[in-house]
Amino acid sequence: MKAIVYDQAGLEPEDPRALYDADVAVPTPGTRDLLVRIHAIAVNPVDTKVRRGMAPDGQRILGWDAAGVVTAVGAGVTLFKPGDEVFYAGSLVRPGCNAEYALVDERIAGHKPATLDYANAAALPLTAITAWELLFDRLGVPEGGGADQSLLIVGGAGGVGSILTQIASRMTRMTVIATASRPETQDWVRRLGAHHVIDHHRGLVEELKRVGVPEVTHVASLTHTDTHYSQLIEALAPQGKLGLIDDPATLDAVPLKRKAISLHWELMFTRSLFQTGDMIRQHEILERVARLVDDGTLRSTLGEHFGRIDAANLRRAHAAQESGKARGKIVLEGFGA
Repeated sequence: MKAIVYDQAGLEPEDPRALYDADVAVPTPGTRDLLVRIHAIAVNPVDTKVRRGMAPDGQRILGWDAAGVVTAVGAGVTLFKPGDEVFYAGSLVRPGCNAEYALVDERIAGHKPATLDYANAAALPLTAITAWELLFDRLGVPEGGGADQSLLIVGGAGGVGSILTQIASRMTRMTVIATASRPETQDWVRRLGAHHVIDHHRGLVEELKRVGVPEVTHVASLTHTDTHYSQLIEALAPQGKLGLIDDPATLDAVPLKRKAISLHWELMFTRSLFQTGDMIRQHEILERVARLVDDGTLRSTLGEHFGRIDAANLRRAHAAQESGKARGKIVLEGFGA
Protein backbone atom coordinates (compact mmCIF):
# COMPACT_ATOMS: atom_id res chain seq x y z
CA MET A 1 0.00 0.00 0.00
CA LYS A 2 1.02 3.63 -0.43
CA ALA A 3 2.25 5.43 2.66
CA ILE A 4 4.10 8.63 3.57
CA VAL A 5 6.95 7.96 6.00
CA TYR A 6 9.99 9.53 7.63
CA ASP A 7 13.16 7.87 8.88
CA GLN A 8 15.17 10.66 10.52
CA ALA A 9 14.25 13.44 12.91
CA GLY A 10 14.96 17.15 12.83
CA LEU A 11 14.64 17.89 9.13
CA GLU A 12 12.86 20.98 7.87
CA PRO A 13 9.52 20.17 6.19
CA GLU A 14 10.85 21.45 2.85
CA ASP A 15 13.52 18.74 2.81
CA PRO A 16 12.40 15.84 0.56
CA ARG A 17 13.66 13.37 3.18
CA ALA A 18 11.53 14.92 5.93
CA LEU A 19 8.54 12.99 4.55
CA TYR A 20 8.59 10.74 1.50
CA ASP A 21 6.40 8.30 -0.38
CA ALA A 22 6.92 4.58 0.28
CA ASP A 23 5.29 1.22 -0.37
CA VAL A 24 4.59 -0.84 2.76
CA ALA A 25 2.59 -3.93 3.65
CA VAL A 26 -1.09 -3.68 4.53
CA PRO A 27 -1.39 -4.34 8.30
CA THR A 28 -3.40 -7.19 9.82
CA PRO A 29 -6.06 -6.38 12.45
CA GLY A 30 -5.56 -7.51 16.03
CA THR A 31 -8.41 -8.70 18.26
CA ARG A 32 -10.12 -5.33 18.75
CA ASP A 33 -8.75 -3.58 15.66
CA LEU A 34 -10.47 -2.08 12.67
CA LEU A 35 -8.63 -2.07 9.34
CA VAL A 36 -9.61 1.25 7.76
CA ARG A 37 -9.16 2.31 4.16
CA ILE A 38 -8.15 5.94 4.59
CA HIS A 39 -10.04 8.54 2.55
CA ALA A 40 -8.89 11.76 4.27
CA ILE A 41 -6.41 12.86 6.91
CA ALA A 42 -5.77 16.02 8.92
CA VAL A 43 -2.53 17.49 10.25
CA ASN A 44 -1.94 18.41 13.91
CA PRO A 45 0.93 19.92 15.92
CA VAL A 46 1.73 16.42 17.22
CA ASP A 47 2.64 15.35 13.66
CA THR A 48 5.29 18.04 13.33
CA LYS A 49 6.57 17.60 16.90
CA VAL A 50 7.10 13.86 16.39
CA ARG A 51 8.71 14.36 12.98
CA ARG A 52 11.13 16.90 14.37
CA GLY A 53 11.90 15.35 17.72
CA MET A 54 11.54 11.56 17.63
CA ALA A 55 14.05 9.56 15.60
CA PRO A 56 12.32 6.36 14.42
CA ASP A 57 13.73 2.86 14.19
CA GLY A 58 13.35 2.51 10.43
CA GLN A 59 10.43 4.02 8.56
CA ARG A 60 7.57 5.49 10.58
CA ILE A 61 4.10 6.47 9.43
CA LEU A 62 2.76 9.61 11.10
CA GLY A 63 -0.79 10.92 11.22
CA TRP A 64 -3.42 11.05 13.97
CA ASP A 65 -6.64 12.20 12.34
CA ALA A 66 -8.47 10.15 9.73
CA ALA A 67 -11.78 9.34 8.11
CA GLY A 68 -12.39 6.25 6.02
CA VAL A 69 -14.20 2.93 5.63
CA VAL A 70 -13.77 -0.25 7.68
CA THR A 71 -12.61 -3.08 5.40
CA ALA A 72 -11.90 -5.79 8.01
CA VAL A 73 -12.26 -6.28 11.76
CA GLY A 74 -10.54 -8.31 14.47
CA ALA A 75 -12.17 -11.32 16.09
CA GLY A 76 -13.21 -9.38 19.21
CA VAL A 77 -14.74 -6.32 17.54
CA THR A 78 -18.36 -5.63 18.51
CA LEU A 79 -18.87 -1.91 17.77
CA PHE A 80 -18.25 -1.84 14.00
CA LYS A 81 -18.53 -3.98 10.89
CA PRO A 82 -16.92 -3.90 7.42
CA GLY A 83 -18.44 -1.11 5.34
CA ASP A 84 -18.90 1.30 8.25
CA GLU A 85 -17.68 4.85 7.71
CA VAL A 86 -15.52 5.92 10.64
CA PHE A 87 -13.40 8.77 11.97
CA TYR A 88 -10.72 8.57 14.63
CA ALA A 89 -7.47 10.00 16.00
CA GLY A 90 -5.57 6.81 16.81
CA SER A 91 -2.75 5.99 19.19
CA LEU A 92 0.62 7.68 19.49
CA VAL A 93 2.43 4.33 19.82
CA ARG A 94 1.03 2.71 16.67
CA PRO A 95 1.63 3.46 12.98
CA GLY A 96 -0.40 6.48 11.93
CA CYS A 97 -2.97 7.15 9.23
CA ASN A 98 -0.79 8.71 6.51
CA ALA A 99 -1.29 5.57 4.46
CA GLU A 100 -3.90 3.86 2.31
CA TYR A 101 -4.81 1.52 5.20
CA ALA A 102 -4.41 1.87 8.96
CA LEU A 103 -5.38 0.02 12.13
CA VAL A 104 -7.27 1.53 15.04
CA ASP A 105 -8.67 0.01 18.23
CA GLU A 106 -12.47 0.12 18.06
CA ARG A 107 -12.60 1.73 21.51
CA ILE A 108 -11.11 4.97 20.18
CA ALA A 109 -13.00 5.20 16.88
CA GLY A 110 -16.44 6.57 16.06
CA HIS A 111 -18.95 6.36 13.25
CA LYS A 112 -18.38 9.27 10.85
CA PRO A 113 -21.00 12.04 10.95
CA ALA A 114 -23.46 11.21 8.19
CA THR A 115 -23.75 14.84 7.11
CA LEU A 116 -20.01 15.34 6.53
CA ASP A 117 -17.79 14.23 3.70
CA TYR A 118 -14.51 12.52 4.54
CA ALA A 119 -12.41 15.70 4.44
CA ASN A 120 -14.62 17.59 6.88
CA ALA A 121 -14.90 14.55 9.14
CA ALA A 122 -11.11 14.04 9.24
CA ALA A 123 -10.70 17.56 10.66
CA LEU A 124 -12.53 16.66 13.88
CA PRO A 125 -11.41 13.62 15.92
CA LEU A 126 -8.17 14.61 17.68
CA THR A 127 -9.22 18.16 18.44
CA ALA A 128 -12.79 17.24 19.40
CA ILE A 129 -11.62 14.60 21.87
CA THR A 130 -8.99 16.97 23.27
CA ALA A 131 -11.48 19.80 23.70
CA TRP A 132 -14.16 17.55 25.18
CA GLU A 133 -11.78 15.93 27.68
CA LEU A 134 -10.24 19.27 28.63
CA LEU A 135 -13.55 21.01 29.26
CA PHE A 136 -15.66 18.23 30.78
CA ASP A 137 -13.17 15.68 32.18
CA ARG A 138 -10.25 17.88 33.28
CA LEU A 139 -11.76 21.28 34.09
CA GLY A 140 -14.93 19.60 35.39
CA VAL A 141 -17.47 21.87 33.73
CA PRO A 142 -20.84 20.06 33.59
CA GLU A 143 -22.76 19.95 30.33
CA GLY A 144 -25.41 22.65 30.45
CA GLY A 145 -23.69 24.19 33.47
CA GLY A 146 -21.27 27.03 34.00
CA ALA A 147 -23.75 29.83 34.61
CA ASP A 148 -21.94 32.90 35.98
CA GLN A 149 -18.63 31.33 34.97
CA SER A 150 -16.23 32.31 32.20
CA LEU A 151 -13.73 30.50 30.00
CA LEU A 152 -10.70 32.14 28.40
CA ILE A 153 -9.43 30.13 25.41
CA VAL A 154 -5.86 31.06 24.47
CA GLY A 155 -5.41 30.12 20.82
CA GLY A 156 -9.05 30.22 19.80
CA ALA A 157 -8.47 29.99 16.04
CA GLY A 158 -6.32 26.84 16.09
CA GLY A 159 -7.53 23.28 15.71
CA VAL A 160 -8.45 22.62 19.34
CA GLY A 161 -9.57 26.20 19.90
CA SER A 162 -11.95 26.06 16.95
CA ILE A 163 -13.89 23.11 18.33
CA LEU A 164 -13.55 24.05 22.02
CA THR A 165 -15.10 27.44 21.27
CA GLN A 166 -18.10 25.68 19.75
CA ILE A 167 -18.50 23.10 22.51
CA ALA A 168 -18.16 25.63 25.33
CA SER A 169 -20.48 28.23 23.79
CA ARG A 170 -23.18 25.74 22.74
CA MET A 171 -23.05 23.07 25.44
CA THR A 172 -22.46 25.15 28.56
CA ARG A 173 -23.75 28.46 29.93
CA MET A 174 -20.27 29.93 30.31
CA THR A 175 -19.14 33.24 28.86
CA VAL A 176 -16.52 32.28 26.27
CA ILE A 177 -13.61 34.59 25.49
CA ALA A 178 -11.19 33.51 22.75
CA THR A 179 -7.87 35.00 21.70
CA ALA A 180 -7.05 35.74 18.05
CA SER A 181 -4.87 38.49 16.61
CA ARG A 182 -5.64 38.78 12.87
CA PRO A 183 -8.93 40.07 11.45
CA GLU A 184 -9.63 36.80 9.63
CA THR A 185 -8.99 34.65 12.71
CA GLN A 186 -11.00 36.99 14.92
CA ASP A 187 -13.93 36.69 12.53
CA TRP A 188 -13.47 32.89 12.46
CA VAL A 189 -13.79 32.47 16.25
CA ARG A 190 -16.72 34.88 16.43
CA ARG A 191 -18.56 32.75 13.87
CA LEU A 192 -17.74 29.66 15.94
CA GLY A 193 -19.54 31.14 18.94
CA ALA A 194 -17.08 33.16 21.04
CA HIS A 195 -18.90 35.83 23.03
CA HIS A 196 -15.78 38.02 23.09
CA VAL A 197 -12.56 38.00 21.07
CA ILE A 198 -9.38 39.56 22.42
CA ASP A 199 -5.89 40.09 21.00
CA HIS A 200 -3.24 38.25 23.02
CA HIS A 201 -0.55 40.54 21.60
CA ARG A 202 -2.07 43.47 23.51
CA GLY A 203 -1.97 41.84 26.94
CA LEU A 204 -4.58 39.40 28.20
CA VAL A 205 -5.48 41.23 31.41
CA GLU A 206 -5.94 44.56 29.67
CA GLU A 207 -7.92 43.01 26.85
CA LEU A 208 -10.23 41.18 29.27
CA LYS A 209 -10.97 44.45 31.04
CA ARG A 210 -11.68 46.06 27.67
CA VAL A 211 -14.48 43.59 26.97
CA GLY A 212 -15.88 43.89 30.49
CA VAL A 213 -14.56 40.63 31.95
CA PRO A 214 -12.22 41.60 34.83
CA GLU A 215 -11.46 37.99 35.74
CA VAL A 216 -12.25 34.49 34.48
CA THR A 217 -13.05 31.31 36.36
CA HIS A 218 -11.46 28.92 33.83
CA VAL A 219 -8.60 29.10 31.34
CA ALA A 220 -7.87 26.71 28.47
CA SER A 221 -4.32 27.54 27.43
CA LEU A 222 -3.76 25.82 24.10
CA THR A 223 -0.55 27.50 22.97
CA HIS A 224 2.37 29.60 24.32
CA THR A 225 1.47 28.91 27.94
CA ASP A 226 4.96 29.89 29.10
CA THR A 227 4.62 33.29 27.37
CA HIS A 228 1.27 34.11 28.97
CA TYR A 229 1.62 32.23 32.27
CA SER A 230 1.87 35.20 34.65
CA GLN A 231 -1.02 36.96 32.90
CA LEU A 232 -3.16 33.84 33.08
CA ILE A 233 -2.63 33.66 36.83
CA GLU A 234 -3.48 37.34 37.18
CA ALA A 235 -6.61 36.95 35.05
CA LEU A 236 -7.91 33.91 36.93
CA ALA A 237 -10.32 34.40 39.80
CA PRO A 238 -9.45 32.93 43.19
CA GLN A 239 -10.07 29.17 43.14
CA GLY A 240 -10.05 29.24 39.36
CA LYS A 241 -8.97 26.40 37.10
CA LEU A 242 -6.12 26.41 34.58
CA GLY A 243 -6.04 23.74 31.87
CA LEU A 244 -3.37 23.38 29.20
CA ILE A 245 -2.38 21.12 26.33
CA ASP A 246 0.92 22.52 25.05
CA ASP A 247 4.51 21.79 26.12
CA PRO A 248 6.13 24.65 28.05
CA ALA A 249 9.80 24.01 28.82
CA THR A 250 9.08 24.51 32.53
CA LEU A 251 6.01 25.24 34.59
CA ASP A 252 6.31 26.55 38.14
CA ALA A 253 3.15 25.69 40.05
CA VAL A 254 4.05 27.74 43.13
CA PRO A 255 2.48 31.01 41.87
CA LEU A 256 -0.87 29.21 41.71
CA LYS A 257 -0.97 28.70 45.47
CA ARG A 258 -2.02 32.19 46.58
CA LYS A 259 -5.24 32.02 44.60
CA ALA A 260 -5.68 28.26 45.14
CA ILE A 261 -5.74 27.80 41.37
CA SER A 262 -5.91 24.17 40.26
CA LEU A 263 -3.81 22.92 37.34
CA HIS A 264 -5.11 20.43 34.77
CA TRP A 265 -3.12 18.90 31.93
CA GLU A 266 -4.85 17.27 28.97
CA LEU A 267 -3.28 14.72 26.62
CA MET A 268 -5.70 13.01 24.27
CA PHE A 269 -3.35 10.03 23.86
CA THR A 270 -3.22 9.11 27.56
CA ARG A 271 -6.11 6.64 27.46
CA SER A 272 -4.68 4.70 24.51
CA LEU A 273 -1.08 4.95 25.75
CA PHE A 274 -1.97 3.30 29.06
CA GLN A 275 -4.92 1.20 27.88
CA THR A 276 -6.99 2.69 30.68
CA GLY A 277 -10.13 0.98 31.85
CA ASP A 278 -12.20 3.87 30.51
CA MET A 279 -10.54 3.92 27.08
CA ILE A 280 -13.91 3.39 25.42
CA ARG A 281 -14.90 6.90 26.51
CA GLN A 282 -13.17 8.20 23.39
CA HIS A 283 -15.47 6.07 21.26
CA GLU A 284 -18.39 7.51 23.21
CA ILE A 285 -17.13 11.08 22.74
CA LEU A 286 -16.78 10.63 18.98
CA GLU A 287 -20.24 9.07 18.73
CA ARG A 288 -21.64 12.06 20.62
CA VAL A 289 -19.71 14.54 18.47
CA ALA A 290 -21.06 12.86 15.32
CA ARG A 291 -24.63 13.26 16.56
CA LEU A 292 -24.00 16.91 17.47
CA VAL A 293 -22.61 17.55 13.99
CA ASP A 294 -25.54 15.83 12.35
CA ASP A 295 -28.10 17.83 14.36
CA GLY A 296 -26.34 21.11 13.53
CA THR A 297 -24.95 21.89 16.98
CA LEU A 298 -21.29 21.54 15.93
CA ARG A 299 -19.58 22.14 12.60
CA SER A 300 -16.36 20.89 11.05
CA THR A 301 -13.25 22.97 11.68
CA LEU A 302 -11.67 22.33 8.27
CA GLY A 303 -9.68 25.44 7.46
CA GLU A 304 -7.65 24.53 4.36
CA HIS A 305 -7.71 21.60 1.91
CA PHE A 306 -4.19 20.79 0.66
CA GLY A 307 -5.19 18.32 -2.06
CA ARG A 308 -4.35 14.64 -2.44
CA ILE A 309 -2.44 12.62 0.13
CA ASP A 310 1.19 12.44 -0.98
CA ALA A 311 4.57 13.38 0.45
CA ALA A 312 4.87 16.72 -1.33
CA ASN A 313 1.48 17.96 -0.14
CA LEU A 314 2.04 16.60 3.35
CA ARG A 315 5.39 18.41 3.64
CA ARG A 316 3.60 21.58 2.58
CA ALA A 317 0.94 20.96 5.22
CA HIS A 318 3.60 20.41 7.92
CA ALA A 319 5.24 23.71 6.96
CA ALA A 320 1.91 25.52 7.23
CA GLN A 321 1.21 23.89 10.60
CA GLU A 322 4.62 24.94 11.89
CA SER A 323 4.06 28.55 10.76
CA GLY A 324 1.59 29.04 13.61
CA LYS A 325 -0.80 30.85 11.26
CA ALA A 326 -3.13 27.98 10.40
CA ARG A 327 -6.85 28.65 10.89
CA GLY A 328 -8.76 25.55 11.82
CA LYS A 329 -7.48 22.24 10.44
CA ILE A 330 -5.40 21.38 7.37
CA VAL A 331 -6.81 18.38 5.50
CA LEU A 332 -5.64 16.15 2.65
CA GLU A 333 -7.84 13.71 0.76
CA GLY A 334 -7.41 10.68 -1.51
CA PHE A 335 -4.37 8.85 -2.80
CA GLY A 336 -5.16 9.03 -6.50
CA ALA A 337 -4.54 6.23 -8.97
